[in-house]
Amino acid sequence: MLNCVPLAITSFLKVPHERMTRIYNQEIALSTHSAGESGREFSPENPLRTVFMGTPRFAVPALENLAANPAVDLIGVYTPPDRRRGRGQMMEPSPVKARAQELEVPVYQPATLRNSEAVAGFSALKPEMVVVVAYGRLLPAEVLDIPRFGCLNLHPSLLPRHRGPSPVPGAILGGDDTTGVTLMLLDEGMDTGPVIAQRSRNIEPGDDADTLTTDLFRDGADLLDATLPGWVSGDIDARPQDDGQATYTSKMERADGIADWDRAAGFLWRQQRAYTPWPGLHTAWQGKEIKLLEVSPLPANDGEPGTVVRLEDDQLAVGTGEGLLAIRRLQLEGRRPAAAADFVRGYPDFIGARLG
Repeated sequence: MLNCVPLAITSFLKVPHERMTRIYNQEIALSTHSAGESGREFSPENPLRTVFMGTPRFAVPALENLAANPAVDLIGVYTPPDRRRGRGQMMEPSPVKARAQELEVPVYQPATLRNSEAVAGFSALKPEMVVVVAYGRLLPAEVLDIPRFGCLNLHPSLLPRHRGPSPVPGAILGGDDTTGVTLMLLDEGMDTGPVIAQRSRNIEPGDDADTLTTDLFRDGADLLDATLPGWVSGDIDARPQDDGQATYTSKMERADGIADWDRAAGFLWRQQRAYTPWPGLHTAWQGKEIKLLEVSPLPANDGEPGTVVRLEDDQLAVGTGEGLLAIRRLQLEGRRPAAAADFVRGYPDFIGARLG
């Protein structure tokens, strides 16, 4: 794991009851958990009936923490149906399903929760709390209203900044110095629910979307552990987000990874990190795609945008709208990844080429 500054943790201790009654009535009416009224002890003697919902490998640490917590009775895991993957198109379970089966937790895989049969099946489990981590599906009001302590969600940004499906790429691409993870109470909106707790983390120069997402969800699993006792007892409350401060991300497209050489080198460097592992940063040369796997910005500005130049240390760079973008590793379509120096030995006419 990358080095980081000490993690800043914010949770929201109980405010006067009259104010919280007003907040809950207006902002999170779908939850039956309210401050000072529904709290109970969070202990192994009376473990909390909990359902986990998640899909990718990033969600597994939170699942493992819940399974290991003696104050939690993990009664079921919801994850999408198995999908065909790879060249052989074999049916493959989600990483969350695979780990849940190893933990011997019952797995449920409805295609949707937006029908009466699925809602009835969920309700029959009688969950007191639901924890959602990258499940990939919005929960209907009928589901949100069932658990006494609400449906809690880990979102890898400091909400209300970077709502939506691509918060980690959005933070890197936007040049944020700091990001974090938010534990929130779900409502029917897209990342609009009240915030229970947050934990911040510096974005380091070596971070890309894959490594940073992994770290943030590990932070989130620990934040969940630290916050649940206070949430269940009623000592920690949720506060509404400030919608006026919200920013939004969109679903990534393959075209998002195309290098625009009129952009500054610093932006292209963030673009490559933001879109790792997919769609990556890519350009074209002689009718073929080139993936730029390792890049870094240089302050020099002696190259035309999109033109490949050789540096003094026998390394490669490409001219941009501001500065040079050093190329450390790249991959030509149909070929294996290669160090820049090795690539040039095989393709000497790459020097001076115009990309894009």
